[in-house]
Amino acid sequence: MYNRRRQENYGVLLLVMQLLSFGYQNIPPVTLGTILLNVAIYLRLLNVPTISNVCISASHVISNRDVKRLILASLFHADDMHLYYNMISFLWKGKTLETILGSVYFAYLLTVFSLLTSATYVVLSHLLRLITGNFSFDHTCAVGFSGIIFALKVLTTEYTSTDSIFVMGMIPVPSKYAMWAELILISFMVPEASFLGHLSGILVGLLYAKGPLRSLMNSLYFSFA
Repeated sequence: MYNRRRQENYGVLLLVMQLLSFGYQNIPPVTLGTILLNVAIYLRLLNVPTISNVCISASHVISNRDVKRLILASLFHADDMHLYYNMISFLWKGKTLETILGSVYFAYLLTVFSLLTSATYVVLSHLLRLITGNFSFDHTCAVGFSGIIFALKVLTTEYTSTDSIFVMGMIPVPSKYAMWAELILISFMVPEASFLGHLSGILVGLLYAKGPLRSLMNSLYFSFA
């Protein structure tokens, strides 16, 4: 999750080149469709609202009851490089998880994770405002897919049994600590990134991997399947 905007599309070109190199035929349909949807929204190929009308904050959701932001905020990106890094990270996680879980369930998972990550961000922001008395926590407005990506990172770690992972491609970290290491590193390296947004994704991922969310989602899914 970010909160700035740039007009260059260099990141979009990089993303297209990476997708072509990877091969569209090698990307599962929900993963590819999600990437293309994010690109289309960023390039405003669809009739979509502005970022200021979709970014998520505690004040918008709790005070103004603008709940549509819970799902829309994750589909918008602050600039082209924000879009690029998020979609490249999602490409690998999406391919892995969609192959394991199946396309229909993966689409269901993305929808639930999007709503829960945004809701968790709102709750954490509001709690910090109540604890600290700092109203900026309620009004900080964020967009981006990275919260969901952090939730998916927890699952890829759960499903792929590797002892260690290279965080940021450089630092070997035990796999069970990888998301926490990446959370801290990104916060230092990219100060404008949303720490709370990323933390929210990790918490949702853990709720699925280690908590009751997976059982609840499965019971709902298979009751309608």
